[in-house]
Amino acid sequence: MSAEVFDDRRCILGEGPLWHPERQQLFWFDIMRHRLLSRDASGPLEWRFDEPISAAGWVDTDTLLIASASALWRFDLRDGSKTQLCGLEQDNPVTRSNDGRADPWGGFWIGTMGRNAERDAGAIYRFYQGKLHKLFGEITIPNAICFAPDRSCAYFTDTSTQKVMRVALDSDGWPDGAPAIFLDLSDDGLNPDGAVVAKDGTLWIGQWGAARVAAYAPDGAFLRAVDVPGLHATCPAFGGADFRTLYVTSARQGLSADVAHDQSPHGQTFAVHGVTEGRPEPRVIL
Repeated sequence: MSAEVFDDRRCILGEGPLWHPERQQLFWFDIMRHRLLSRDASGPLEWRFDEPISAAGWVDTDTLLIASASALWRFDLRDGSKTQLCGLEQDNPVTRSNDGRADPWGGFWIGTMGRNAERDAGAIYRFYQGKLHKLFGEITIPNAICFAPDRSCAYFTDTSTQKVMRVALDSDGWPDGAPAIFLDLSDDGLNPDGAVVAKDGTLWIGQWGAARVAAYAPDGAFLRAVDVPGLHATCPAFGGADFRTLYVTSARQGLSADVAHDQSPHGQTFAVHGVTEGRPEPRVIL
């Protein structure tokens, strides 16, 4: 099982892959270049914004919810127009959005962080029924936001801690109790980044600096890892007609100048076929 290049555009910080189940199309971001990227039968697609953008959920066939440094937006793929849904730490120029994902109730969880990864500058929010609610504060680099198939819990990480947390959810999708450690990767020197949960409940998580995506069972046991050509594997997403293709974004941020500017695959987006069966992302209900 090996990764192939799905898209050879080299992102500074590739993130937020989303497979749109109705369009049968992958979307992802180059955060530092303020770009939403995709591909269709005609070839590469790109939309540019005036600030960092990092994560999305799908609303309908032609509409995405997009998280930017200052707001959540309703974005029309047909003409590129956008409408603000709510502000996101608009009074704090230090922060920007980072990892985010739709939850099974039609909400959207989104993390914020310092533009220079300032310690404890970020938080995790839930946008639900038209309102933004703060869930967790004092987070440095929010990542790995994803949800168990049975709706029992959510996962997230502050990458700087090297720990992935799990928090129980109530019947409406709100945290029910304090988060507990699900994975402690500090002894292995691994940095958890974006994550997604497969149909069987396995957590697949990109590991920054390790050139791989690793799979962990619901009890936290390590199962296996899939190597990718990009050193900084940032976030996985399941897609394809049968949801058996694992797409993985990557970054060249933080690499030495000679590596970051050569023609190496760092920053490209990869596809690994036949890994396991994933699930379609839930619709965001506005």
